[in-house]
Amino acid sequence: MLPLAGVRVVEFCQVLAGPYCGMLLADLGAEVIKVEPPEGDMMRQWPPITEGSEGGYSENFASINRNKRSVVLDLKDPAQKAAARQLILTADVVLENNRPGVMDRLGLGYESFRAEKPGLVYCSISAFGQSGPRSGEGGFDVTVQAMSGIMSVTGEPDGAPVKCGVPVSDVGTGLYAALTIVSILRRVAGGGPGAHVDASMLGCSLGMAALQTSEFFGTGNDPRKLGSAHPRNAPYQAFKAADGHFVIAAGNNKLWEAVTQVVGRPDLFADARFATTQSRAANQVALKDLLEVEFAKHGVDHWLAAFEKAGVPQGRINTYSQILADPQVAHMGWVEEMELPSGVKTKTFGSPVRISATDISKRRDPPALGADTEAIFGNTFQRKAAE
Repeated sequence: MLPLAGVRVVEFCQVLAGPYCGMLLADLGAEVIKVEPPEGDMMRQWPPITEGSEGGYSENFASINRNKRSVVLDLKDPAQKAAARQLILTADVVLENNRPGVMDRLGLGYESFRAEKPGLVYCSISAFGQSGPRSGEGGFDVTVQAMSGIMSVTGEPDGAPVKCGVPVSDVGTGLYAALTIVSILRRVAGGGPGAHVDASMLGCSLGMAALQTSEFFGTGNDPRKLGSAHPRNAPYQAFKAADGHFVIAAGNNKLWEAVTQVVGRPDLFADARFATTQSRAANQVALKDLLEVEFAKHGVDHWLAAFEKAGVPQGRINTYSQILADPQVAHMGWVEEMELPSGVKTKTFGSPVRISATDISKRRDPPALGADTEAIFGNTFQRKAAE
């Protein structure tokens, strides 16, 4: 029994934040019906497009839309809009990431269902929220990373602005939304009311930056870009060895002492500049320079082995091809086989969590556009008893 078995989610979403949320719910057993316009979710056009016997298919889209069904509805058509309304009335959750006001103008907003279906959980994902001076503005991950402050603390101190390479504003918002939806479903299951969830990318990006906002509130100073370094711990960053870079994280005095032993510099442990976590962080540039003199004597493999033996957390700076081939990834079974509607067999990274005595591996390959339209609407919008 999957945790969300029996829960129906109707998803009116495109690209990433909303579809990512829907995928998380689908992974946990919810039936997620993705409602797409006739041209499909725009992410279907994102490369890489792999060509097969049945045409091309986006592997980007596939990675975010497993375990879902797809129906096509033109919401500008009154009959199809009415069909969408009937579909929502069979659902436990509605998930949408249109600009605020769009679903209301279509007659499919939360308030239009509140009296008729008081247990409905209706989640709206947007760039800035459902109300306020910026609510009508659109946004993508990079614009929100810029506005939220994430880009101000990302990159090297003297470098140009850069975004995080992973779309953290999109996926973080999807995670916040999924957690909130599941929490309200629990309330509904206990006889309580549903709710309208307002999940904004700006708010969620700021929520994930708790350490940075607290630094500002506590000091009045803006957090700074530190590259791979940490504002409150050292040595806790990437270092250059003879043949490349690696990372160590010595976040307390015991680990710092172990570092000084590994590099053969016990004198550094007695150095007043490095006596405490706070002082090491304040003098981390000087500390980095001293350590890299020692690290230059050997290659990455030597230092990783030495620090592992000493119990100091360390890591190789992997490419994705390297980490996906790591034996730990294979042991956890995270990479799964997948067949695209184009007929191409490929792989995907499945759910990273494991639940005892429960199989949450992929159940359904990503759908072709509108693959389930006939099956779902041929059932007069009612759930089959078997579902």
